[in-house]
Amino acid sequence: MTSRICVIIPTVDNSNELAVVLEGLSNQTFKDMEVAVVGPGGDGGRRVTEEIGFRYIDDRGSRNRADACNVAIEETESDLVFFTDDDVIVPQDWVEKLERWFLRPEVAGVGGPNFAPVNESDIWQKSIDVAFCNKFLTAGTNYGRKSEGALEEVEQLPGVNSAYRRQVLEEVGGFDSGAIGAEDVMLDHRIRLSGYRLWSDGTATMWHRRRGMKRVRKQIRNYGLVRTLAGKRYPSLWGWSHGLVSAFPILVCFSLSTFIWGCLNGGLSWPTFWDISTETVPLGLERASVHQLPTLAVLFNILAWFGAILGPSPSKSPVTVFLSSIVSFLLLWDYGVGINKARISIITGSESAQIDDRDRN
Repeated sequence: MTSRICVIIPTVDNSNELAVVLEGLSNQTFKDMEVAVVGPGGDGGRRVTEEIGFRYIDDRGSRNRADACNVAIEETESDLVFFTDDDVIVPQDWVEKLERWFLRPEVAGVGGPNFAPVNESDIWQKSIDVAFCNKFLTAGTNYGRKSEGALEEVEQLPGVNSAYRRQVLEEVGGFDSGAIGAEDVMLDHRIRLSGYRLWSDGTATMWHRRRGMKRVRKQIRNYGLVRTLAGKRYPSLWGWSHGLVSAFPILVCFSLSTFIWGCLNGGLSWPTFWDISTETVPLGLERASVHQLPTLAVLFNILAWFGAILGPSPSKSPVTVFLSSIVSFLLLWDYGVGINKARISIITGSESAQIDDRDRN
């Protein structure tokens, strides 16, 4: 008999955290469901999955999340397909909260926010979560987006907390084959182009562990790169905000260079640096060049702190809000670097200017 729901979890070499995910799924309030973990045939996740009594699917040598999920979709049967990752903590009512919305015919897919587990995160992981949830400076991510009402229409669902009608997934052909990233973005885009609607339930939270700063920065650089390549394949995915973020590293370098030029040309005079009324140094281009950097730094921090305060992260505190401005700066820099790296590869015709995993040197 076909289950109402199949929860698909792609995994690679993360059996310890996977065990926590499966434990949460085994205690769900909604029972008419199966769980399918998909990963390499020899992965340690197979033993953990089968010990708990769930199904493990060999990913047939898939080199990315998109292909692994497509294999799992093909090998399972259910009315609805849920997706999450192998590094989450699943609330007991997660499946029930999302399943209820499919009683509405207009719901083709639904998801919810994801936040760092407060009790298991260090101060920097909490600050990263606060930065991810910033009201204004999100570095191109969709993490932590929380709908204002019980159900709100959205353009994209987070891959770690999403559910779809199987017939919709099959109609659009599943995830883009070979996608090295942004597979959830492109899937949702094609679903909406097909005339279907996606929604978000602000109460259906998934607790998603944040990694250390070094790993998160690498993740965001890669996200900027693949998001740009996805925009090359689907031009309507590219928005003005992505162009603005791509200019961030350029503007920072220009501002720093201008500051140095102003200092070298007599624009800095202590102790009258902040006193523009002084006659010691004329108010000209040199002095304006010196003043613009600290002024922009102050404005950025005010915007970052205000956006963090307005954001929905449960990790907000005076310390994490303060530190989040540093995190936001670094993530905006990395996201912009990723975008510009992709743009250069596109302009130069590099073989890396592709969203799929065709042969690369």
